[in-house]
Formats: sequence, C-alpha cells, structure tokens
Amino acid sequence: MNTRFLDACWGKPVDRTPVWLMRQAGRYLPEYMAVRSRCTFLELCKTPELAAEVTIQPVDILGVDAAILFSDILTPVEPMGLKLDFVPGPVFENPVRTMADVERLRIPNPEEDVPYVLDTIKILRRELAGKVPLIGFGGAPFTLACYMVEGKGSKDWANIKRMMYAAPEVYAALMEKVTMMDMEYLNAQIRAGAQAIQIFDTWGGVLSPTDYEKFVLPYTTKLINGLDRKSTPVIHFVKGAGTILETVQKAGGDVMGLDWHVNLGKARDILGPKVAVQGNLDPTVLYAPREVIEAEVRRVLDENAGRPGHIFNLGHGILPTVPPENAIHMVECVHRLSQK
Repeated sequence: MNTRFLDACWGKPVDRTPVWLMRQAGRYLPEYMAVRSRCTFLELCKTPELAAEVTIQPVDILGVDAAILFSDILTPVEPMGLKLDFVPGPVFENPVRTMADVERLRIPNPEEDVPYVLDTIKILRRELAGKVPLIGFGGAPFTLACYMVEGKGSKDWANIKRMMYAAPEVYAALMEKVTMMDMEYLNAQIRAGAQAIQIFDTWGGVLSPTDYEKFVLPYTTKLINGLDRKSTPVIHFVKGAGTILETVQKAGGDVMGLDWHVNLGKARDILGPKVAVQGNLDPTVLYAPREVIEAEVRRVLDENAGRPGHIFNLGHGILPTVPPENAIHMVECVHRLSQK
C-alpha cells in the first residue's frame, strides 16, 4: 500500500511529499455530482455504498495519497437529539440555548445510532486495500457546539459567545457532553478501520487567543487524549490559528493542519521538529493558470525546505467551482517537484 501519507504523519522520510485535499470528494467533480443527483446530501451520507463510492472517486481521479471518509461533521450530533437538515447549509431547528436543552442531549452509541458511518469505513478498507490509507474525521467540540447553539452558520457566532461569557456553566456542561460524544464517535471510527483521524475546528479561530486557551483548548485536549491512537495519527486543523500555533499545539495532535494565512516554514520553526504539518495552499490558487499553480506548489514545498513530516494540502476545502483538471495538475506538481 502507498504509506507515504501515514509515514509523513509520523515524521518519517518519504520518497515524495504526500498530498490529499480537504473536501476532495465533492461538488467540483462531475462524477460526484452524478451520484449526488440521485439523493439528498444526508441520504448520501447515510448510504454506505454511495458514501464509499464518492470517497474513492478522487483517489482514482486525482491520484492523491489518502482517502477521507465522505460524511459530515454534524452527522453524530443529530442522534444527540437535534433535528438536522441542509438548506443548503446545516440547520438545527431546535438549537441549544439553556441548561435544560443541554440536559436533554444524549450521548449516542455510534454502533447503534450512526452504523452507516462505520459500515462505510468497513467497505472502504476493503475497497482501498493496496491503494491508500483512509482518514476518518470529526468536528472539534467547539465547532460542533457553535452549530448546536447558533442553529446554523453565523458571521459573528454571537449566541455561542454569549453563552461562554454570560452562562459559563451552561457552556461547560454542553462542551463536556459534546466532547464525550466526539470521543465515542472517533474511537468507533478507529475500531471500524480508520487509519488516521482529522479533527476539524473550523471556527476555533474566531476567538481571541485568551478565550481559545480558556474555552476551547481544555476540551480538544481531553478529546485527543481520549482517543485510542496507538498507531492512529491525529491531525488537528484549526482554521485561523496562525497567531496561536503554540497554544493549539498543546492539545496534543500528531499533525498540525495549517490554513493559508500562515507561512508554512515559519509555522514549522514555531512548532519544532516533533510535530508534522499539513497544508497549506490557498484553495483559490486552483483557479489560476497551470504555471501559476506549479509556482505556488513549489513555493509551499520550498517553505517546508525538505523537512520530514509534511503533508501537502489546501489551507481549507477545495471550492465547488474549481476545474477538476487543475486539481489533478496540482497533485502531479506536488509529486513531481518533491520526488527524492
């Protein structure tokens, strides 16, 4: 099997830099849209055969070094007792605002409540045998709580911040429950066969450094420490964390995901040689001419300066209107330019 992704997670030397893309199974691929046209987004997530099919598509089309499970970070939140819909973004019709709301939430049993996720992983391990490793994933407790409290996406996240500041006991109770749910869910993915875990903290960067350390770090640390990760590397991606890398590092992930707002070389200097990094091309570069894409790939590789423990990725998810041939070209450039 192509193990360069897992080797890079552990800081081992590789023959060329491994590459995969966040949201690599998605709307920019016509093959994905053909499957998606037959069902809703949630139906796709909950149908293991279809979810496995779209997970594998970019491995074959792009030539990436890892597959990432097709699902959604909010999948395990719904069985906690919140009705989830996508219109087109995620919406909870009964957001969590009070202690009574928190007390009504239950901790799901992954095998009973989200069996389709675990079945998808089992299918993928069988279908991907001899190809590439499989990444499982979940949302970080804070990002999940953001959606649960707001009920949908937000520009200012005022409701979750109001809870943090004005009702800290409610916030703490919610975060404890979400962290326990997350731990059960990600450990179930590892048991089912996920070979790495990525924790997405999409909204961790909306807080001040002080508030991140007080209100987010303890729960992410508890989550990572609670994972059965003897041979399963954990990638911790906090969007907007370029100014608080040393704080984020305290959570204990094996790989630090970097967005495009930070220089990868400087980030590595801050983090030190024991932490691998993942990133960090601006996703909009994939709209550029091929020679610009190649130049930007070279720049990111140069910033890493040949240090082991680098996984090439975008600084966030690939955009739905990117031409697939540009993503293919980017992957080819990473492999060719980093070949030892």
